[in-house]
Amino acid sequence: MTHPTLRRVLALLLISLLSACGGGGGDSQSGSILKPDTPAVPPTAVAPADPDAPANPPGDTVPPPPLTTPPVGQTVTFTRQQASRFLGRATFGPNMAAIDALAASDSDAWFTAQFSKPQTLHRKYIDGMLAAEASGGEKTRHTQFYESFWQQGIRGEDQLRQRVAFALSEIFVISLQNGELVTRPRGIASFYDMLGQRAFGNFRDLLQDVALHPMMGLYMSHMRNQKETATRTPDENFAREVMQLFTIGLYQLNADGSLKLSGGKPIETYTHDDVAGLARVFTGWSWAGPDQSSTRFYGGTPDPDRDWQAMQNYAAFHSSGEKRFLGKSISGATSGEADLKVALDTLFNHPNAGPFFGRQLIQRLVTSNPSPAYIGRVAAAFANNGSGVRGDMQAVIRAVLLDPDALAATETQLLTGKLREPLLRLAHWMRAFDAQSTNGRFRIYNVDDSLAGLGQSPLNAPSVFNFFRPAYVPPNSGLATSGLVAPELQITSEPSVTGYLNYMQSCIASGAGDYHDIAPDYTRELALAANPGALLDRIDLLLTHGSMPTRLRGQITTAVNGIAIPAATASNATQVATAQANRVKLAIFLTMASPAYLVQK
Repeated sequence: MTHPTLRRVLALLLISLLSACGGGGGDSQSGSILKPDTPAVPPTAVAPADPDAPANPPGDTVPPPPLTTPPVGQTVTFTRQQASRFLGRATFGPNMAAIDALAASDSDAWFTAQFSKPQTLHRKYIDGMLAAEASGGEKTRHTQFYESFWQQGIRGEDQLRQRVAFALSEIFVISLQNGELVTRPRGIASFYDMLGQRAFGNFRDLLQDVALHPMMGLYMSHMRNQKETATRTPDENFAREVMQLFTIGLYQLNADGSLKLSGGKPIETYTHDDVAGLARVFTGWSWAGPDQSSTRFYGGTPDPDRDWQAMQNYAAFHSSGEKRFLGKSISGATSGEADLKVALDTLFNHPNAGPFFGRQLIQRLVTSNPSPAYIGRVAAAFANNGSGVRGDMQAVIRAVLLDPDALAATETQLLTGKLREPLLRLAHWMRAFDAQSTNGRFRIYNVDDSLAGLGQSPLNAPSVFNFFRPAYVPPNSGLATSGLVAPELQITSEPSVTGYLNYMQSCIASGAGDYHDIAPDYTRELALAANPGALLDRIDLLLTHGSMPTRLRGQITTAVNGIAIPAATASNATQVATAQANRVKLAIFLTMASPAYLVQK
């Protein structure tokens, strides 16, 4: 599709660009879930402008939650370019049908439709595979979750749910790198289903379901956590991380996400005593079942459904001592369920919860460096959805995606950019060019290898801190000097840049997945191959949302024109078709290799 020398030049140029803005392999993540996170200091600086469709996965659907009253705000209409940009954040990527539909409608109608779409369950896909296995089919593994993930993410109509669920999976992290989880595909699928279900519900319910899901219990080791004795203290992992990473963070925040200071220094949100007190709340929780026997508690009673049912509390193993944390005190006479309610209510109502969670959701969907005003407006939606309800996820999602900062033109001085994650780049390409799996399986498995893949697979982060940290700052970079963060650059390095280019070149040319089974449909692009201007107009709208820089457009046009299309004759149809295909593939590849694409604005 493109000369090897050109590929090397592109790689070197891209490496230079990313290095200039702080990319590299420094500050690698530890596998330990006890390592304290980098202080999340929200930046305040503003930088100057510079033929048949494959079958759907077997599965049941879950009725959508009731719609809530949206926060006060205007309904937004979009041009086709603006629709593409919005969908680039709110979905796994725009295709032309979605762009045209949104441009002919408005934000309120779009959100109402998306919030109303039923959910297809990943666990039901796994159950279908297990049934096939029982009938002599292939063995079911965690990789079947990947099939369901990509199939729903790319072909699913509930694109907002798909995108938000993925964002939540990078906040409430579990990982298949944990040996206990990798052998439990139903549990893994169920955890992701839960994130998708609660994505449009209330944050308080999301928090409880995360805390009690057995996969989180295994990953964060609060399953089978036991009460204190003279020689044993309760496991503190989840108690620490539910505060540090999921709800309130390390330091006290103002409503706009800025740090509260005392003597010029940040004020810690909690102490080790708070962690120890909260750890007692998370004792006695283990596998769900009809009894509270010790055998069941320790996992000795097999149950095919326990991997996905919420954990239950076992009174004999729950701390009966006083529990003090975050200014709260729970007597030893209460039940495990009552203790949990107090603890989660406390975290949910903490003043940090809105700005802390809001900032992370903004970072996952819109920009790495939201302004304090942006965070404040999202936090306000978290606090009150316009009808007095706190934690309404629908209101928060609307606030994140429709904020004036999010919708501001890219020419403004607002910092609206973020580096696209490799996984999202692949998803975007498949969505943009209507990729289909010929056998319906979407077999994209482990693509974690930085040189041979994308350096990233769903639910496979190296630690509870995700693939990258919200406050990651590339060392010795202009971003660091400016007080800015760039989370995705933590997994960007020379090998990963080269690996991405090689992987995507193969996908664009031959298709993705095992045996290149997932094939794009370039029919409309091929019809424009003889007209590079019209071809680039389409690719620009699909991939760079109508914002392709003039210089880049000129460079790609020159490269495309370098592939001559011979005059059609009765004997050279194959040569003509090959030249047309190479023009299309080259234009797509060069666009997706460019900084203008890699940085989502």
